[in-house]
Amino acid sequence: QVQFVESGGGLVQPGGSLKLSCEASGSILSFGAMAWYRQAPGKQRAWVALITKSGNLNYVDSVKGRFTIFRDSPKNTVYLQMNNLKPDDTGVYSCNAIPWINEAWGQGTQVTVSS
Repeated sequence: QVQFVESGGGLVQPGGSLKLSCEASGSILSFGAMAWYRQAPGKQRAWVALITKSGNLNYVDSVKGRFTIFRDSPKNTVYLQMNNLKPDDTGVYSCNAIPWINEAWGQGTQVTVSS
């Protein structure tokens, strides 16, 4: 059973940057797509960036132009480069496949954007 382990979160001021990492225990290319999900305070978890097996990218409108998802397939790792962070980006960031695998959720990594 695949597991995902996220890292790289932290406290950052508005306008700052963070790079998140997600290491999978198995091949990330075994999934049709991988995504970064965000659960903001008081809201449901939702994907914000995805990368398909073929390398196509997609983002929710609120992060377009600021976030970049990419992967290192030999390392079974997916990254999320986040620039120009805003307070609304605050939340717990997790990675998983699309559709997600319930048993594979990791602890996530907390991102807090605040001055």
